[in-house]
Amino acid sequence: QVLLVERGGGSVHPGGSLTLSCLAIGNIYRPYVMGWYRQAPGKERELVAISGDTTTYADSVKGRFTMSFDGAKNMVYLQMNSLKPDDTAVYYCNFNVTWRPQEDYWGQGTQVTVPS
Repeated sequence: QVLLVERGGGSVHPGGSLTLSCLAIGNIYRPYVMGWYRQAPGKERELVAISGDTTTYADSVKGRFTMSFDGAKNMVYLQMNSLKPDDTAVYYCNFNVTWRPQEDYWGQGTQVTVPS
């Protein structure tokens, strides 16, 4: 069992920056992958960034968002710059052990709002 604790959501003006963090706590198997997803009202949940062997970003956030990973602390961060209204969504942290399919967990979600 792994618990994910997300922090850092809030409201930011267009062009502003915000940093999210996610801490994984519990019985952690390695190697694992952590990533960020988001879901806007009325839309499907979409991948924002994921860190495994390499870090992959959604086209919509490339050049603006940076994901960093601290394996020693089991923490992942999402630095969001040049925020746009379209970035408004609930952001979710994900923890996944691909070789153990039952080890797939989600954070509680944190709201990021960028007013028009």
